[in-house]
Amino acid sequence: MPSAKVIILNGIGSVGKSSTAKAFQSLAIDPFFHVQGDAFLDMLPEKMWGHPNGIRFSQQKVEGKTSVVIEMGSVLDQLMRGMRASVSAMAREGSSLIVDDVMLSSDDQKCYREGLAGCDVYYVGLFAPLDVLEQRERDRGDRLHGLARWQYDRVHKGISYDLKLDTSSQSPHDCAKMIASAFGIAFNG
Repeated sequence: MPSAKVIILNGIGSVGKSSTAKAFQSLAIDPFFHVQGDAFLDMLPEKMWGHPNGIRFSQQKVEGKTSVVIEMGSVLDQLMRGMRASVSAMAREGSSLIVDDVMLSSDDQKCYREGLAGCDVYYVGLFAPLDVLEQRERDRGDRLHGLARWQYDRVHKGISYDLKLDTSSQSPHDCAKMIASAFGIAFNG
């Protein structure tokens, strides 16, 4: 059986991780499962939203602009470690994966590196200017306004990438083709 490939997309909310992953799935000849970080957040019990052991959001003003601070507790930390361990387990079973994540520290990448040692893993950073991210955040309607601003200086800090892409100037389809080309993954047109 050929070795599983794991592509980890990291970027700020609304940068286009899920859209790029879906475009990649449609282009790749071999099947890739899409692991969505948001799907794991949806597993968090409702009572943990706003709870100090789960996830809390608070607003602050920075230079007159709203920034939404994320505070993560032990239950959310456990959930996210479990997500990253499940990625490792799936890869070890031979499943190729494209993962969308919001890594808030280099420890998150370290968790992937340890769990996926010996696997073919590629780290892709997705970037866009803050004004573009904030407009996408407003357009989506399912995000707190100010999350992108708070994440902007945190998400890529201390993370090393095999490929960096600007989603403000490239479509999800174009990003997907660039990812496949960069890592020698066969794809359709």
